[in-house]
Amino acid sequence: MHDTNQPDDDSALVVHKRRKGIYILPNLFTLAALFGGFYAIVMAMNGRFDLAAVGVFCAMVLDSLDGRVARMTNTQSAFGEQMDSLSDMVSFGAAPALIAYEWALQDLGRWGWIAAFVYCACAALRLARFNVNTGVVDKRYFQGLPSPAAAALVAGFIWLMTELGVGRGQDGLMTWAQTTWLMCAFTLYAGLTMVTNVPFYSFKDVQMKKSVPFVVIVLIALAIAVINIHPPIVLFGVFVAYGLSGYAVYIWRRTRGVQVSVISTSTDEPDERGLHK
Repeated sequence: MHDTNQPDDDSALVVHKRRKGIYILPNLFTLAALFGGFYAIVMAMNGRFDLAAVGVFCAMVLDSLDGRVARMTNTQSAFGEQMDSLSDMVSFGAAPALIAYEWALQDLGRWGWIAAFVYCACAALRLARFNVNTGVVDKRYFQGLPSPAAAALVAGFIWLMTELGVGRGQDGLMTWAQTTWLMCAFTLYAGLTMVTNVPFYSFKDVQMKKSVPFVVIVLIALAIAVINIHPPIVLFGVFVAYGLSGYAVYIWRRTRGVQVSVISTSTDEPDERGLHK
């Protein structure tokens, strides 16, 4: 006889929902990059602009790793993407603008803080546009100068000048007034280039999992050795070259009649088709 007090098989099944969480490994790199930006701001407030620049460069290295680590370990998440954008805004948006202002731009009065704000605002606009256009941009190129490279231009110039002994009230290769205006020019160039449609190579098609010829490892070792000769000069030179490379690619494509836009099709709002030719 069937016992009506016993639950049937369907009602006895208990569905255990999986607890939602976050992946630790890639977000540790993101938090470390955020700390680099925060450290840079604190060092600038204390007048240690060389350490502030180093903090920005460390944040840049860590930021380049978190995405690759997430893809290699299959730990991508929407939370990680949002965390990365917020970290980038601090480390490559607010931090370089504040460091540049504290180091030199404050001596220019309103023009100084306007230049710093333009950079900060352009970094925010560039990151917002990047998030919106992720699905429609050619992965081989960035649309505009990436924010880490823009931060490297600003912080690299400060680091180089600091190493050369250039500072407030000190005249070396150029007067302090000339240095402040050059800092203003670098800040505006880096900021405005972030929001252009100029294509910059992203290096995202470089596969870390594939085997490479032995000579590649040798070249990497040589590159590390060259950087260690004088990091401020070498790193600043590298990022100046990269900051100009996008315009070289743009001009080359224009002269050959090749499509300049890195966006194939965009159906997101606002409609951007026809704006990136």
